[in-house]
Amino acid sequence: MVSIEVQHFHGCPNSDEMIKRIKEAITNSIVETEYREVLINTPEKAEKYKFRGSPTVLINDVDLEGLPEPDSGNLACLYYKNGVPSVETIINTIEIIANKER
Repeated sequence: MVSIEVQHFHGCPNSDEMIKRIKEAITNSIVETEYREVLINTPEKAEKYKFRGSPTVLINDVDLEGLPEPDSGNLACLYYKNGVPSVETIINTIEIIANKER
């Protein structure tokens, strides 16, 4: 079982698209997953979760983009250099992490 957590807050331009793609990836993946969304809407929550920015995707606590956990959380939008990852990229990452866990 793979755990997927999307941390986000409302208002960042990539959040809705990332959530849509994650859900599509889960639907199309052969890996059994547990999905959870966490709304990070205060500086205190950002600090508690060591928030990397919105949207952050953690797969078995590993950042989808390989970003390290920061020393302190940041209530900001996350910029994806190459755009929001594709559904195929997300599926591949889920499967790679699932295979490492076996």
